[in-house]
Amino acid sequence: MTEEEYNKCVDLYADRLYRFVLKSVGEEEQAKDIVQDTFLKVWEKRSQVVFLTAKSYLFTAAYNTMIDSIRKNKQLVSVETVHASMLKVDQPSSDLSAILNYAADRLPEIQKSVLLLRDYEGYKYEEISAITGLSLEQVKVYLFRARKFLKNYLVSVEVVI
Repeated sequence: MTEEEYNKCVDLYADRLYRFVLKSVGEEEQAKDIVQDTFLKVWEKRSQVVFLTAKSYLFTAAYNTMIDSIRKNKQLVSVETVHASMLKVDQPSSDLSAILNYAADRLPEIQKSVLLLRDYEGYKYEEISAITGLSLEQVKVYLFRARKFLKNYLVSVEVVI
């Protein structure tokens, strides 16, 4: 990949990559860091990246970086965070978007990622399989389970009231 092609990738995919990561991690600063780390990794490996497959490579790198970041952050939970989360009462709002985000945050990370890639970003099953490293069947199963959870959550009495 040339420098010009790399810059074109940044222009074409940075916003979509950021949106995907932000939906997954939920924190703007962390999402920005992950996207920046992803583009740095791609820059360092630009001689091995083919421009035509750069989109898939970027999302795969972002997904892996995001998973590493999530694992790292789970190990570094501070006492203040624990106390703050104990004081916070999670109540969904009546806004449909907020309810969907609230429900999606309760999904296991892999199901949430697959759901976001398919339903928010519009990727095909094969592309999701390449990005996440899951088999095509696993992608379909995780997507089915995620959608089933959301359906059950959205029709529950607690959400309606």
